[in-house]
Amino acid sequence: MNIVVIGAGYAGAVAANRLAKKVPDAAITVVNPRPDFIERVRLHQELAGSGSAATPLSEVLAPGIATYLGAVGKIGDGALVLDDGTELDFDYAVVAVGSTADPLPGTLTTGTWEGAQQTRAALDALPADSSVTVIGGGLTGMETASEIAEARPGLRVRLVSREIGASLSARGQRSALRVLRRLGVECVTDEIDRVEPGRVHLSSGATLATDLVLWSVISAVPDLVARSGLAVDATGRAVVDESLRSVSDPRVFVVGDCAAVPGMRMACATAGPQGAHAADTLVRILRGDAPQPFSMGYAGQGISLGRHDAVLQSTRRDDSPLPLHLTGRVAAVFKERIVRYAAYSARSGVSVALPGPRR
Repeated sequence: MNIVVIGAGYAGAVAANRLAKKVPDAAITVVNPRPDFIERVRLHQELAGSGSAATPLSEVLAPGIATYLGAVGKIGDGALVLDDGTELDFDYAVVAVGSTADPLPGTLTTGTWEGAQQTRAALDALPADSSVTVIGGGLTGMETASEIAEARPGLRVRLVSREIGASLSARGQRSALRVLRRLGVECVTDEIDRVEPGRVHLSSGATLATDLVLWSVISAVPDLVARSGLAVDATGRAVVDESLRSVSDPRVFVVGDCAAVPGMRMACATAGPQGAHAADTLVRILRGDAPQPFSMGYAGQGISLGRHDAVLQSTRRDDSPLPLHLTGRVAAVFKERIVRYAAYSARSGVSVALPGPRR
């Protein structure tokens, strides 16, 4: 039995390690473009120089799991074709290639490993009192702006978005904005028109002078599934059945950010449970049992605002915000524990989640 897992992020690592425990006689191969497991939720620390987001795969994947460093060019009929021409046969595949960014020209992206490395180098090269503009008012943008402002106080940091903290409750938004401003982040509510060297042009007609522009919007997915001929939706995400199997090929599971699962947001909180469910479903199939539908609900959203503050937003299971939120040092401690649990989940294959909302 050959099982290949494409991608060693949260979803892929959970799936591979869980399968290694539950199907010990299977040959499991993880294909990944780099030799490290990247904690996406620590990329803002990586780029700001306040922490590390990379751990060698040898410390994350269970003994016995084979790794192949490379990129997959196509998912074929029972075989992967890698960019170097290598073919890997499979009986089942788990696709967990995550998400990526589609940045405006003239910007550096912060939500990928390569982008974080480029951003860190660019920040290191900036003289004191330079201006950095972060585009994107979601969780990624807020974490990026606050981390840079705290870790590199000599820089002037600006955050630009049509709305900042849109996924939070009104009180949660106010708390996040208060912390951002305390850290010295200038918050501008406007849309980006275009970026030119040294300038950001806004939809309102205003122009902002800047030395570096960072793109902190994660909304795209790699095109591996689409170019392999498997069904995708309008955003390029794989169309899957209720058990997270491709509707085009039931041997192929698709999990995490690249899967089109209604009601799910891009997050490690989503990726881990989906990776675990794919592994459990495959075990059921091998036993001759019927697959079970995937179901999960959210409990909240966590945003790091530097190393000493955070916002923990309580949510309904459908991820809509509740009035309750927590901020301050206590929230920062809890957020760090959440991040550490996500890494533990990847290493152990253990992932739990609330049942999904009633429909």
